[in-house]
Amino acid sequence: MKTDLSVSVRAVERRFGDLQVLRGVDLDVHVGELVALYGPSGSGKTTLINLIGALDRPNAGNVNVLGNDIVRMNDGRRTRLRRKEIGFVFQGATLLPTYSAQENIDLALRLLNLGYFERRRRTRAALRAVGLSAWADHRPEELSGGQQQRIAIARALALQPRLVLADEPGSGLDTTTIRQILALFRGIATAEDTTFVIVSHDPLVTEFVDSVYDLVDGRVARRITEPKLDMSQQRNEICLEQPEN
Repeated sequence: MKTDLSVSVRAVERRFGDLQVLRGVDLDVHVGELVALYGPSGSGKTTLINLIGALDRPNAGNVNVLGNDIVRMNDGRRTRLRRKEIGFVFQGATLLPTYSAQENIDLALRLLNLGYFERRRRTRAALRAVGLSAWADHRPEELSGGQQQRIAIARALALQPRLVLADEPGSGLDTTTIRQILALFRGIATAEDTTFVIVSHDPLVTEFVDSVYDLVDGRVARRITEPKLDMSQQRNEICLEQPEN
């Protein structure tokens, strides 16, 4: 049955030994929506992201992602879902050190069995979107921490996923670049109905998202926020780099 929900979490619990991290979490995220998830360190934000991204399984409850009951899916189907439909931006850039920026992105695209020219087109477009075309041939050790994080964001976006899970995507970035990246997310969500779930400590994120949730004591509560920036403002910030002539 079709639904406009990208993510539906119901009564989810997650325990690690005697430590209960999530205590009956409920969360709905609609198609094309940007959602921010806040909470103190150790509150379970990353745990919840890992459950939504089919990287972990709950001890109780149900997680439905892009119309799939991922709790009941076998490991093979979960892997295919992650590979084809979900883009991940982790707290660390997690780039392969011996590969260049463009090779790190291309490697992820190879898992989709795309042809060479399509991979090259997507790689170039993703690098341009995050303002790093000139660094395409640089290895991670030749890039700053912020540049590495932008490459990781480009790698996720190049997959053209239906859902992006971003754990502190602004890590290592200056305020101007964070605004540009968030505006880029906003533009992609609007143009392509891509859904974004963003874990953050940065209050700036609330300016760009549709909904903000606080994760406290293992439960999620929706926060009342001011309306996000209007799209005319955001469109002016979408690209960090102008397309080549």
